Amino acid sequence: MEITQIVALGIVAAVLSITLRKHSPEFAMMVGLGASVLILLVLLPRLNELVQTLQRLSGLVETKSGFVSIMLKIIGIAYIAEFGAQACQDAGESALASKIELGGKVLIMTASAPILMSLIDLILSLLPT
Repeated sequence: MEITQIVALGIVAAVLSITLRKHSPEFAMMVGLGASVLILLVLLPRLNELVQTLQRLSGLVETKSGFVSIMLKIIGIAYIAEFGAQACQDAGESALASKIELGGKVLIMTASAPILMSLIDLILSLLPT
C-alpha cells in the first residue's frame, strides 16, 4: 500500500532531518528534498493512471474547446507550484516560495483565460440586445 510507504518515508526523513539539523543544516535540507523526490516517484504511477483516466473522460465528453485539457494543465501547474514552494519553505527560503506561488497563480490565470472568455461569451449571448 503506497500510503504506508509514503508515511514511513516521511517519518524516517523527518527524524533524520531533525537529527542532522543540529550539526549540518545543509544535509538536513538535502534529506528533506530527497525524501520529497522519492515520495513523488512513489506517486508517479498513480498520477499517470489519473491522467489516463481523465483523458478517457475527456474523450467521452467530447468538448470542442478543450476545457478538460485546460483543466489538466491548471491542476498540473498547481501541484508543481505547491511542490516547489514547499521545498523552498523547507529550505528556509520563504520569500522564494512566495514568488513560486505567485508564478503559479499567474500561469493558472493565463491558462484559464479561454474558459473565462467562453463563460463571458455565454453570458453575453443570453442577455437581451
